[in-house]
Amino acid sequence: MLKILKNLRWYHYIFILFIVFFLYMQVQFDLMLPEYMGNIIKIIGEAALTGISQTEAIFDEGILMLLMTLGSVLCTVAASYLAARVGTRAANMTRRKLFAHIQGFSLEEINAFSNASLITRTTNDIQQVQITIILVLRLFVRAPIMAASAILKVMQISVTLSMVVLGGIVIIFLMVTIVFLIVFRKFNLLQKQTDDLTSVTRETLTGTRVIRSHNAQHVQEEKFEERNTAITKTNIFVNSAMSFLNPGMTLIFSGINVALIVVGAVLISQNALGSTPIEGLAIQVEFISYGLMIMMSFSMLIMMFMFLPRAWVSARRIVEVLDTPFKIDDTNATDELVNELAADVEFRNVSFKYPNADEFVIKNVSFKASKGQTLALVGSTGSGKSTIVHLLLRFYDVTEGEILINDRNIKAYPLRDLYRMLGYVPQKGVLFSGTIRENILIGNAKASDDDVLEALEVAQIKHFVEENENGLDYLIDQGGKNVSGGQKQRLSIARALVKKPNIFVFDDSFSALDYKTDKILRQALKVYAADALNIIVAQRIGTIMDADLIIVLDQGNIVGKGKHQELLETSKAYQEIAFAQLSKEELGYV
Repeated sequence: MLKILKNLRWYHYIFILFIVFFLYMQVQFDLMLPEYMGNIIKIIGEAALTGISQTEAIFDEGILMLLMTLGSVLCTVAASYLAARVGTRAANMTRRKLFAHIQGFSLEEINAFSNASLITRTTNDIQQVQITIILVLRLFVRAPIMAASAILKVMQISVTLSMVVLGGIVIIFLMVTIVFLIVFRKFNLLQKQTDDLTSVTRETLTGTRVIRSHNAQHVQEEKFEERNTAITKTNIFVNSAMSFLNPGMTLIFSGINVALIVVGAVLISQNALGSTPIEGLAIQVEFISYGLMIMMSFSMLIMMFMFLPRAWVSARRIVEVLDTPFKIDDTNATDELVNELAADVEFRNVSFKYPNADEFVIKNVSFKASKGQTLALVGSTGSGKSTIVHLLLRFYDVTEGEILINDRNIKAYPLRDLYRMLGYVPQKGVLFSGTIRENILIGNAKASDDDVLEALEVAQIKHFVEENENGLDYLIDQGGKNVSGGQKQRLSIARALVKKPNIFVFDDSFSALDYKTDKILRQALKVYAADALNIIVAQRIGTIMDADLIIVLDQGNIVGKGKHQELLETSKAYQEIAFAQLSKEELGYV
């Protein structure tokens, strides 16, 4: 929790000092009220003994009580306002810092936490911390001040009556400690179960079409019900344990009030409380009021115990993410781009295995491609094609060997420079909510509308823009749900094209296109990106037949390397893939 508070600005700590000051003043105002009540009782007693009217004196004491109450209310409002400002700002800054930190995660860190858990930590966990910070500043600060001040008051009035209050405090502490020990571990479990529930819900919403097409709703319902039942049972257990606090507090308060009245009455009868019975009654009223304040203080602390354990777990989960170092770190990168027109890529004996895995996904992969060439990666599913792309993009770092761009290890480049050279198009077109223009400009924020239209034309999607009345301002739904798969791919390609990078990386980015559109797009791409290096991962042989260098992969090993015709003659693996898709005539095989 303290690490989260470190995210505050310097002036927020001044706000906290003001909160403490206002709460201290509020307590002092509240502590004066029982004294005025006691004075009124004494004045009434004096009037009864002397027969002289004391209305004016009672009225004066009442006015002072109203002023003290007004002062208390104003201090409460000021403290609550500042506490809300500090708590909300702490949540805002933590959420921003957490989101920015997650943006720097590689796939390894994201997979370690899971998407669902990161979403929960960014939303639910931060909300728990925000609520608790506000309550801590409003109640947790006030309660000790009020308790300490009221205890000092009662100790000055009567040690005997103070023992009654002290006994109640001990019982309260025992009750809270027992409940706390019972539920604390459950709060950590509760957050994990929230992660699981979020994961199933997200999985169901993302795959709703697949689920319906296979009539598998019952499968997801069972998964959801299992997690929902688990989190419900945990919540019932926690809330059931917590439910003993309120009736327990009420029972203790009532018992203390009865005890104070009985003990006070005995002391008054023995002339051990005040010089006269009236003065003793006044002291007893003051004491009961102070005793209630003490009990209310501990009631506030108990309320905090209902929030603190869960907030503590949430804060620890947030800090766990913030303290996770980046696996892909460019802080030691020193090289800047020297020749932005160059685009040579070389893999030297590259091997890679995923974190905590025993087997290598790719082994001793070596090749080189240069500016103006088209490099194609082909192979069966799971052969390591996309892994090579992910390593080039530094989504992961190589386990062995090195990757060079322009004869320099990619680890020597700051990530911003590395990504400025690369234009990446994933297999699954990813679009964001916003207009077509906004989606395309993600690749190059400085691009003009003419640049955007040119990229759309090369990507064979310009006609879609021209046919709708909103043009580039056509609104794309979240995830591109209002466009087809082929349109998403082509818009994603246009986004990379408008960036005009040195190296284009197409990770099976033409799979949703028909053969005619695929061919036209690649022909237009040759002209548009003639000076760039094109790296294409493809399943279709027709897409990569004219590549300058084709790498054939099988179970992470290079089993063929060369041009189309060469591989038809020399690579059995390539022949199997090619003949499974096209005829010998279509392949140009003689």
